[in-house]
Amino acid sequence: MNKYKIIMTGGGSAGHVTPNLALIPKLKSLGYDVKYIGSKDGIEKDIIEKEGIHYFGISSGKLRRYFDIKNFTDPFKVIKGLKDAYSIMKKEKPDVVFSKGGFVTVPVVMAAYFNKIPVISHESDITPGLANKLSTPFVSKLCVTFPESIDKVKKGKGILTGTPIREELYFGDKIKGLQFCKLSPEKPLIFIMGGSLGSKFINDLVREGLKELLKEFNIVHICGKNHIDESLKDVKGYVQFEYIREELTHVMKAADIVVSRAGANSIYEFLAMRKPNLLIPLSKKSSRGDQILNAESFEKRGYSMVLEEEEINKALLIESIRELYKNRESYIKAMENSPIKNGVEKIVEVIQGNTKK
Repeated sequence: MNKYKIIMTGGGSAGHVTPNLALIPKLKSLGYDVKYIGSKDGIEKDIIEKEGIHYFGISSGKLRRYFDIKNFTDPFKVIKGLKDAYSIMKKEKPDVVFSKGGFVTVPVVMAAYFNKIPVISHESDITPGLANKLSTPFVSKLCVTFPESIDKVKKGKGILTGTPIREELYFGDKIKGLQFCKLSPEKPLIFIMGGSLGSKFINDLVREGLKELLKEFNIVHICGKNHIDESLKDVKGYVQFEYIREELTHVMKAADIVVSRAGANSIYEFLAMRKPNLLIPLSKKSSRGDQILNAESFEKRGYSMVLEEEEINKALLIESIRELYKNRESYIKAMENSPIKNGVEKIVEVIQGNTKK
């Protein structure tokens, strides 16, 4: 018999779902019955249902800062989502709601608030996304990942917890990772990824420098859905995947260095696994600049090397990768001395402290 019921929410990208997965085992061990609200056809539905967790799909509209014709129709989807979420809250009567962000969470958080259900939210980036900005007036506490974020949260709702890291990341096996990729350990391994949806910019840049890089390194490249380059499938030492699920922890364990975007969840996983990394954050042209701030914070603490899109080219990428690998021990040492720990325990403490008794 479960003591409490928690409804979790978050969607739109894997970055809004995987931190929830990191919390679920601990919550279950403490007697929480876990259920999930997400969008009807978002990426979160497939991920959560594979975990055997009861999933409620609601209507959702995207929240945009820019002009789009859908801005005229999506508010009606948000209103429908609020009605959907309100009905679920009335029926399920959870003791607490945990929100990880993404546009689907706004109606869920509001519905919980109107039903007098405490809400804990989590922000991964230094500056809050639009969904969390809209949700903050309705939450009891907003957990933040970076020390720089506390001053940006009003009314004393902010609490520094770090980000939750999946337990399985600590148990990767290097040999299994190399076997999965069919690579030998003779050369150091670069692990390259562009976020859960892939990055065309990083994909193109890496492939430009591939011939030169493969003289010194093996490369595992997560390039995103429909971004496999068929012409490079048989190139020795270069392995492409659209996405890696179960084996990801082994592949990351096998990596000597990482090249990546600077999403908060990813870079905190690199920190937890002590992986020297080269970050290429999304530019302000295509984002609100949150990845740039994330990367600057990690660079300042000695955990990461950073290059911005506007300055990078093939030659600079190759030079930077060589430099990162050469100086990898200094990055590992800085990460080993980091005061930042896995946020699971701290976040669960906040959830417990705000659960209706």
